Amino acid sequence: MSVSALTRELHMRTVRNLYDQYLEQAKAEGWDYEKFLRSLLQAEYEQRLQNSQQKRLKTAGFPQYKYLEDLDRNELPKGVKPRLSELESLDFVRQGHNVVLYGNPGTGKTHLAIGLGIEACKNRMSVMFTSVPHLITQIKECRSQRTLHALETRFKRYDLVICDEFGYMACDKEGGELLFNHLSLRTDTKSTIITTNLSFDRWGEIIKDKILVNALVDRLTHNAYLINMNGESYRLKETKKFNQKLLQKDEK
Repeated sequence: MSVSALTRELHMRTVRNLYDQYLEQAKAEGWDYEKFLRSLLQAEYEQRLQNSQQKRLKTAGFPQYKYLEDLDRNELPKGVKPRLSELESLDFVRQGHNVVLYGNPGTGKTHLAIGLGIEACKNRMSVMFTSVPHLITQIKECRSQRTLHALETRFKRYDLVICDEFGYMACDKEGGELLFNHLSLRTDTKSTIITTNLSFDRWGEIIKDKILVNALVDRLTHNAYLINMNGESYRLKETKKFNQKLLQKDEK
């Protein structure tokens, strides 16, 4: 069989595409067999790594890509700054610890959560992003369609699950119970990030069952990173800067 046929059978597309180019370069530069083979295999490996990363990013379901390097660290709330490097190491994911980012809107909770999720994808970790209201709806739909077990199995396997926007919409007792049962599947084994605009003593405004709320807080906060992100809204700061520029322009 030809090299082209062999690489097609072995699903080595990058080797097939680069073979002639690398062969000419090897002849011109006097590569030995080991360097020639290593260079081809390295190119195949890097392409597969990139493809795998792109697949994980797509599967994660991020609403948009927000990267950690784009965070204005000087503008972040004081509560997150001392813990940021620790979170960026992703050790909390490897150890199965949760992260709760709580604070008023516009302080970077979702940006930070997505940024950590993207870093996890880059490190070959499986990630799921969802809003809490969407997750509850999904659980209810799967239960009615008798596919809940399959959803639970997938949910347990993700290295990191990001549940965004807890506190923006109230849920009934059934929804609270379903959310509790679902999140409990990951307790002490896998990592979950929760973003919320409510302090823990206000979670009862979203789920009316006090016992259930206490149990949910207990499960989520056990050995968790609790990050206070209260501060001035980043979007409000940007709006003020924008309007200040307009005023300066008008004065000229």
